[in-house]
Amino acid sequence: MDILTGFNGILQVDGYTGYNALAEPKRVGGAPLQLAYCWAHARRKLHDIYQKDGSEIAAEGLRRIAQIYKIEASVRGCSPEERLAARQAQSAPLVADFRLWLTHQRSRISAKSRLGEKLGYIHRHWDGLQIFLTDGRVEMDTNPVENTIRPITLNRKNALFAGHDEGGRTWARMASLIETCKLNAVDPYAYLRETLTAIAHGHPASRIDNLMPWAFQKPSS
Repeated sequence: MDILTGFNGILQVDGYTGYNALAEPKRVGGAPLQLAYCWAHARRKLHDIYQKDGSEIAAEGLRRIAQIYKIEASVRGCSPEERLAARQAQSAPLVADFRLWLTHQRSRISAKSRLGEKLGYIHRHWDGLQIFLTDGRVEMDTNPVENTIRPITLNRKNALFAGHDEGGRTWARMASLIETCKLNAVDPYAYLRETLTAIAHGHPASRIDNLMPWAFQKPSS
């Protein structure tokens, strides 16, 4: 994953095993990353079982996760420091209780059963599921990112007509810029127009940071 070369810290991911190499001691491109796993994916495992089997155990797991999400909703939009304080005071005890409940249920259920497999998934990702309790910058799940990239995913068929590999890379760059503009409440058209104009007029490469979407200021008319 060349895009992560030189990056060190926490990476929020789903349970895809391909990410595991990024946490290895001999990771290529930098120090081992901390993988913060997604509670929405953990919840989905239990939800699938509940929908199929009406499992009371799955229902209890969903109820417990809902309690944690309720606290998270109360601090949404707060500073990382405020979120961390609330999580340590309110969420951490619930997560600890969930761990005890999970361990107890796994001791009673066959690991090869459908429910056992889902509980095993949560168990295998447990360390990463706790990272949001120790860093207020980390989200409880990957939903914010997934919601942001969903329009691009739904539009992926259009990318089939990029023409060739370089065209695909150009499309990816443009899509990244446009979505970054949206994240920063910047009009993509205005940003691209002003930025391309600045480049055409000789904006120096040494000041490229000034052309990032988060630094964009629409010129006064």
